[in-house]
Amino acid sequence: MTRNIPSPHNPPVHDPSDLGELERELLSIVWRLGTVSAEQAREELARPLKDSTIRTVLRRLEEKGYVAHSLENRTFIYRPAESRQRVAARAAKRIVDWFCEGSVEALLVGLVDQKVLDRGELARLARRIAEAQNQSDPARKPVQKEEKQ
Repeated sequence: MTRNIPSPHNPPVHDPSDLGELERELLSIVWRLGTVSAEQAREELARPLKDSTIRTVLRRLEEKGYVAHSLENRTFIYRPAESRQRVAARAAKRIVDWFCEGSVEALLVGLVDQKVLDRGELARLARRIAEAQNQSDPARKPVQKEEKQ
């Protein structure tokens, strides 16, 4: 069986939409805590599970490229191999491809129409877009910061 172990030469390509509920819960714990042992992760879960179950799921997350581990004494210490934002971006791209025919604009318009984004988030997003445009075109004039209302 080939394992998808992340390395600088073998970046993870796993589809986040294929993660199971327990995998998502454990990944969220690793992101929140930064580093975690299987025992710590088990204690953080809202439901009782065996240590072996937690270790198995963490190993699968590592094979899929979401976490990495180091050894402290004889304990595996897990840490994120990918940021939450990077994984979320891959998941969002999948949604864009599936439901919006590849149009990020269609997704964002839907988020605005459904009031998923509030005014503050829209303003921050507009600033990030303007910054990205300025970085890609250095001849453009810098964007002025918005005044608070």
